[in-house]
Amino acid sequence: MNNTQLPTFFISHGGGPWSYIDDMKKQFAKTARELSQLPASLTCKPTAILVITGHWEESEFTVSTAASPPMRYDYSGFPEYTYRIKYPAPGSPALASRVRELLGQAGISSKEDPHRGFDHGTFVPLFLMYPDASIPIVMLSLKSDYDPLEHIRAGEALKLLRDEGILIIGSGLTYHNMRGFGQADATPVSEQFEQYLNEAISEPNPVNRAEKLINWETAPAARLTHPREDHLIPLMVVVGAAGNDVGRRIFVDKVFNVAMASYRFGD
Repeated sequence: MNNTQLPTFFISHGGGPWSYIDDMKKQFAKTARELSQLPASLTCKPTAILVITGHWEESEFTVSTAASPPMRYDYSGFPEYTYRIKYPAPGSPALASRVRELLGQAGISSKEDPHRGFDHGTFVPLFLMYPDASIPIVMLSLKSDYDPLEHIRAGEALKLLRDEGILIIGSGLTYHNMRGFGQADATPVSEQFEQYLNEAISEPNPVNRAEKLINWETAPAARLTHPREDHLIPLMVVVGAAGNDVGRRIFVDKVFNVAMASYRFGD
């Protein structure tokens, strides 16, 4: 067991396979730089990574169990070569089993998927963080009911992983309205909602923090920012796993007139 507790992160992962496309990488230059520098901020190298991805939802929490996960090219309209990208990180059946064990101990039912591959919410940021693809990765789905409290409780069940050398990452976006990207009025909308999120994750009392996030729909421009909250809910799992650790904004990138923030919990 690793004696150093790892932090946990929520990352705004951007659009499509941008980290593999030169022109898009220039647009996301700040995100690319920050993610590439993130591993150096950790006190130790993770033994494995658990990704809660906004691109996977099931009726129950579901864990990827493949030892060699395939790729999922879950985007369209990009250059042909982006459908041949390989991010050959191994999976970890042992970690997948541990995730299900911890969820079960908390009374949370789960399933497993031996065929699930890396979606772009997983491989795009991790390619920047760990380009050698040497660290095992397991993915955890969202529950399709999007219940914020249920996802916070799942994170609480998994927080012990942070003491076991596991890096927990929620991959989504602080703004995800496909009709809004590139529109001038998206800027104030995305900034207003992100300000609410930043205040919520910075709340030192974990009970008050959870309450603010459970009631996210009361935030300014909430439904303009997330007509469907699939890219927001990974944050709830991260907040649960954070325990008493206060969150902080680590960077905000502005792409397609939209503010996209990423957060860190713990040192």
